[in-house]
Amino acid sequence: MNIIYLSQLKEGESCTVQSLEISGAMRYRLSELGFISGSDVTCLQKSFSGDPTAYFVRGAVIALRKNDASRIKIAVP
Repeated sequence: MNIIYLSQLKEGESCTVQSLEISGAMRYRLSELGFISGSDVTCLQKSFSGDPTAYFVRGAVIALRKNDASRIKIAVP
């Protein structure tokens, strides 16, 4: 498995969350949204400019800015 950041995931690819490299309120919010260790995530669609990107995690579609997605470590098979 390759360890990269969520912002590097391409449309249609899936991964598993490894860890969050963010603290404070944003870490809490991302955890509430399902970005916790072991969660499966699929990159659904990137906007034309690449920011934000839509991800499918735990039954919900979540849009994240590149800045936030680049602080989520993932494992890609």
